[in-house]
Amino acid sequence: MSRYIRPKVPGASVFFTVNLAARGGGLLVERIDALREAVFKTRAERRFYIDAWVVMPDHMHAVWTLPPGDSDYARRWQVIKARFSRSVPKRDQRRSHVTRRERAVWQRRFWEHHIRDAESYRAAITYCYMNPVKHGFVQYAEEWPYSSVDRDIACGRWS
Repeated sequence: MSRYIRPKVPGASVFFTVNLAARGGGLLVERIDALREAVFKTRAERRFYIDAWVVMPDHMHAVWTLPPGDSDYARRWQVIKARFSRSVPKRDQRRSHVTRRERAVWQRRFWEHHIRDAESYRAAITYCYMNPVKHGFVQYAEEWPYSSVDRDIACGRWS
């Protein structure tokens, strides 16, 4: 079995997709305060800039920019996922979950794409903000309450 080696680019901007193990539920928006707290605490310990973030009921997309000299986004996701997982009731766990000390909340992997230029940066931000529209939850991106789009509209970065 091949092993994926994640790029290590200090100070990179990276687009992420992170999924719950059980797709189709609403855990992330039902427990949005716990997710926000997990992100807040993690950012206090390991700084990063949130360029965009959208939380859907069973997955989320984000664009982060890491500090200069720092490329460890995987550890940040590990900590956010662990903190959030501890805040929700235990799920049915397979033996592999118990062995790895997992609570069966998240898919083990996440998808990442390093931003290479202004065009791919804009496309990643647009993808985040338009995801609730794509899934039919709202007609306009700014109607979705679990997104950083309002911040960017207020600052003039999104129109």
